[in-house]
Amino acid sequence: MSEQIEKLRNIGISAHIDSGKTTLTERILYYTKRIFAVHEVKGKDGVGAKMDSMELEKERGITISSAATHCTWKGLRINIIDTPGHVDFTIEVERSLRVLDGSILVLCAVGGVQSQSITVDRQMNRYQVPRIAFINKCDRSGASPYRVADQLRQRLNHNAVLMQIPMGLEGDLSGLIDLVSMKAFTFEGQFGKEVQSREIPAEYLEEAKAKREELLDAASMFSDELMEAIFEGSVTEDLIRQAVRKGTLSRKMTPVFLGSAYKNVGVQSLLDAVDNYLPSPLDVENKAIDLDDGDKEVVLTSEPADPLVGLAFKLEVTPYGQLTYFRIYQGKIARGDEIFNARNRKKIRVGRLVRMHADEMEDITEARAGDIIALFGVECFSGDTFTDGRVNYAMSSMFVPEPVISLSLTPKDTKSSGQMAKALNRFIREDPTFRSHVDSESGENIISGMGELHLEIYVERMKREYGAEVETGMPQVAYRETISGRADFDYTHKKQTGGAGQYGRVAGFIEPAEDEAYEFANEVKGGAIPTHFIPAVDKGFKSCMEKGHFLGFPILGVKVTVNDGNSHPVDSSEIAFRQAAVGAFKQAYSKARPQVLEPIMKLAVECPSDFQGNVMGTINQRRGLIMSATEDGVFTTIEAEVPLAEMFGYATALRSLTQGKAEFTMEFSRYAKVPESKLEDLKKMAAEKKKGGK
Repeated sequence: MSEQIEKLRNIGISAHIDSGKTTLTERILYYTKRIFAVHEVKGKDGVGAKMDSMELEKERGITISSAATHCTWKGLRINIIDTPGHVDFTIEVERSLRVLDGSILVLCAVGGVQSQSITVDRQMNRYQVPRIAFINKCDRSGASPYRVADQLRQRLNHNAVLMQIPMGLEGDLSGLIDLVSMKAFTFEGQFGKEVQSREIPAEYLEEAKAKREELLDAASMFSDELMEAIFEGSVTEDLIRQAVRKGTLSRKMTPVFLGSAYKNVGVQSLLDAVDNYLPSPLDVENKAIDLDDGDKEVVLTSEPADPLVGLAFKLEVTPYGQLTYFRIYQGKIARGDEIFNARNRKKIRVGRLVRMHADEMEDITEARAGDIIALFGVECFSGDTFTDGRVNYAMSSMFVPEPVISLSLTPKDTKSSGQMAKALNRFIREDPTFRSHVDSESGENIISGMGELHLEIYVERMKREYGAEVETGMPQVAYRETISGRADFDYTHKKQTGGAGQYGRVAGFIEPAEDEAYEFANEVKGGAIPTHFIPAVDKGFKSCMEKGHFLGFPILGVKVTVNDGNSHPVDSSEIAFRQAAVGAFKQAYSKARPQVLEPIMKLAVECPSDFQGNVMGTINQRRGLIMSATEDGVFTTIEAEVPLAEMFGYATALRSLTQGKAEFTMEFSRYAKVPESKLEDLKKMAAEKKKGGK
């Protein structure tokens, strides 16, 4: 059984926007005979890439939702997840990396390590995913794989080691030289299907020998046998591969492969590398939490005979019911089995098991540890753990970033209102970064997400998939409030309404917290407040964090210390102390010099060097602070910090300024104090909102 698992790879393909992830996946599927015709992203033939199955993806030429597929290469079973590059869909990358064992980091030979490559790399580190790098687009003008390998070392801190060198670059790219076997490879025939090997041409021999020395130096750090073989002059290909595999699995080395997916160069070599260097489920240590044993960590095995433990990592609602993407870590699952949801202990019967191929499904009767499959008709949330009832384990949840931008939604008619509610319900279950609520003052539906594009896509999906015609209101920024000073409180809550009354007194102080969280400290001595009422006091203060008394935004970074109080033997209750805490907070908050904070975004703009001055000018106009500008011959990358409130409509402005030649990515960085001039505008807006709400 372990032999079967050894020949299994669960991999993701991640990269910056437009590095060629989807094109690479398309070629992999073609060479592994999963598809028999190649279609391009946003292709002229109107078909679009296999993995971009959503209509919106085909139209825009971008990946919105991560798609899963599986294929076989020389006896190796590979589950692949193609993830989006846009930071707005970052949760798709998060949840994919959470369940993958290895990954291919795709880089553009011209663009190199770009802002989103850094984000994706950080996500891989968060889930400790070993990776190999593929420098794509070596056929493009300005391609420089050696420069990109240097950037991997400098900007991402990788021990990047070239496994191949190119024969020619840009328009002259004719093949690759493999530094392990010291052979030259060309890719002939339709879509480069036939791989031909031959001796290294004389003009590349010196360079190949020098680069091989570098490879041996790096690999020998992970294998004493290889080190000895180098001294004795008896190096074999197997010894090199074993050493590189060891370095890759420990995440102390990143093997670098080259090619051009679009021009069909190097993809088969990359598939061999997936086999040689990326981990099988047996090489990865997965842990769960034992809910019956004080949340103790348990290492999972990949044995099919052991109790089932699996994670629902992505949901999709289809016309036939909910489709739940499921990674099995331990045990096995078969049609008709009964499984338990660790979150609510609900028992579910498995009706239909399928293997996914983008938007197509293949029915299966059983799946085992290591497999990524999908279940039909299972009601659950993204991130739920399932077991067969023999154990009560839960997998650790994934990191979910907080939304930074909101829009108001108004349905155009009654029919749209019902359809909009259905759509919102579904999108919230599918995407943890998408939130929806009704504003208590204005009564408007507010949706929140990771960026303009994120919300735009969901509004478009409402219209297409649900026929819900909605109008969107001005984007709202997720402002926050905090305090900048210390203030004391001493508040008594008294209420006499016939019979038992309410009495509770709390005293102490509030001050700014170290980080952005809410902190509560209990320093009450001598039982001034009975211990069993302390949680109620904490709850009361915590409830005040939802809405500040300055401009009505949620509050961040407050530490509350309670050091005195008083209770009554009859009239004191949890409700009384909770109310006392609310009153105390109101009393102290205005004295603690409240401030308004705004989200600051990390912005990276890539533009032709001719437009550098103009782009910097627009960033300065938007209250931006330029952190760095690096010129790379033709292109300049400008990194800056800009308030989100100033970034609406930036995509259009940037396009018109640079004749459509620039692109930018933006992600949340931190909260910072709003300047006085902006604060006045916010006060006016809050006053108008109050008037409108009355």
